[in-house]
Amino acid sequence: MRYRKLGRTGLAVSEICLGAMTFGGEGVWRAIGALQQEAASKLVTAAFDQGVTFIDTANVYSIGQSEQLLGHAIKGLPRDELVIATKVFGRMSPMAFGEYPNAGAAEKRRFKNNNLWGLSRKHIFDSIDASLERLGLDYVDLYQVHAFDAATPLEETLRALDEIVASGRVRYIGLCNYAAWQIATALGVSAREGLARFESAQMYYSIAGRDLEREVAPLAQHENLALLPWSPLAGGFLSGKFTRDGGPNDARRANFDFPPVDKEKAFEIIDVMRPMGEARGVSVARIALAWLLHQRHVTSVIIGAKTEAQLADNIAATSVELSSDELAALDRVSALKPEYPGWMLERQGGDRLKGLS
Repeated sequence: MRYRKLGRTGLAVSEICLGAMTFGGEGVWRAIGALQQEAASKLVTAAFDQGVTFIDTANVYSIGQSEQLLGHAIKGLPRDELVIATKVFGRMSPMAFGEYPNAGAAEKRRFKNNNLWGLSRKHIFDSIDASLERLGLDYVDLYQVHAFDAATPLEETLRALDEIVASGRVRYIGLCNYAAWQIATALGVSAREGLARFESAQMYYSIAGRDLEREVAPLAQHENLALLPWSPLAGGFLSGKFTRDGGPNDARRANFDFPPVDKEKAFEIIDVMRPMGEARGVSVARIALAWLLHQRHVTSVIIGAKTEAQLADNIAATSVELSSDELAALDRVSALKPEYPGWMLERQGGDRLKGLS
């Protein structure tokens, strides 16, 4: 296991991050995973024993269960060696995910309360305290906003985050699922006001979903933001279990078809990855993860697992070295279609640095 700096900070994180979305199984999250305490604890310990020190969860995962299970799972592990990340934004209600249509009046009233979600100062302060209680911790290492909140001024959100950093409850802050202009605006506000700034961006990224390479990845490199890909196997589509003839009925994709994937293009990518895996005697999933780990703008790849065998296979991607020819072949088959202004920038100034030292 290798360790990389979290963006411009001095914090080191393992290049594989264990995602705890499979812990709990409350409501809609059951389609992703329903690990209970014994299984969750074994998975966390197995990951730690293999060098994984970075663990990611969110308050909304299984409506708080994931944080609770993770909190118990890390008891006995050295806290100073762990980097624990969680998130804030969503409603902590099963109704937020279309569950319990026969809920009573009190639950329906609570669901309509706009103070119970978003990135207002109130919600951030309430949420960090609730997350720390569920985790059984005095602080989290990385606190991430789970989405952009169009209803709350960025200044209010960033000031609130700055205050919980100053209070010691949070070490660093990060973002998830922002557009490039939203990231740039937030960094500008933090710089202008002297506030703690976002140090990481957790974004969907896989060899079958390279969209962020258009704007977000270049911005992350320019601003020294850590890039933390979620769903690196495209919701299991790149596991190697799926073919054009179908896949297992109990797979996550069979019940939760997310994130969106151009399936025909993904199968073309799998057709290129499969012989690479067979030549090494490893899974297609390892090749897909290894490709991400070879991207210089990636800091740590977030993997989710239901079994220790699946966990071990994913972690083993860290030892897969892809040749320059293999990387070129994977780049060709997975390349994004040219879009404006990208094709114009390339046409006008793509060779500007040639011949310059």
